[in-house]
Amino acid sequence: MGRSTSIRSARSATSATTSVVVEWPPSPLVTTATTATTPAPEPVTTAPPTTAIAVAVEPPPTSVAPAPPRVVVEQPWTPFATVGNLSLVHPSSRVERVGFHQSNHDGARELEPLATAAAPATLESRHRLTGSRTAADVVADPMVEVRAPVTGTVKRAGTYVLYCDYSDDYAVIEPDGQPGWEVKILHIDGVRVGAGERVVAGETVIARGPTQLPFESQVDELSTAESAWPHVHIEVIDLSIPDRPSPGGGCN
Repeated sequence: MGRSTSIRSARSATSATTSVVVEWPPSPLVTTATTATTPAPEPVTTAPPTTAIAVAVEPPPTSVAPAPPRVVVEQPWTPFATVGNLSLVHPSSRVERVGFHQSNHDGARELEPLATAAAPATLESRHRLTGSRTAADVVADPMVEVRAPVTGTVKRAGTYVLYCDYSDDYAVIEPDGQPGWEVKILHIDGVRVGAGERVVAGETVIARGPTQLPFESQVDELSTAESAWPHVHIEVIDLSIPDRPSPGGGCN
């Protein structure tokens, strides 16, 4: 039996069910080529080369904190220390502080700070053989006159050369309360008293003001403001105690 008869018999046998049409020989496959339309590329615009330009960018201004205000003690020439039978008054009515330190004189007596002293402080050791409070640097307003820290008689006063290089004025007073001792006042400008004159503590003007030294002093480290005020140096000497010469002749 040929191929066509067999296929027809198969169709008759399945006529009660879903008809399936099978063509033989099979129709040639027709491939439909779908051509995808590719969009034309957009023109590429090439940017011209960029020229580097150096721009100086200044940092924002730094906020500078204002200098702290100066702390000043205004008092009517009140006492700041005692020694023996003596009471020493502030040499100025406007004082920032009193810095106690070691004297370079062997006969210098230890000063005892009082509650009325303006911001008293004991400075670091100067590696001398004297007590830690055998001298006082009283930081004072440069525009206020210097008055006698003790009542007594001026033994000598004038100008000397500090550290063999700087001009400075001084006064030495023999105190009424301790005859034979000397109260030395250094770093004063425009001394106004001379030998033999009587002075009264807190009343007699002995100088125009404190000397503004051209270098930093130890007490300046404790200044409460950016620029340091000058200071008046005060010490009390017991002349019965011999003094050994300073190394370098006092120039160091």
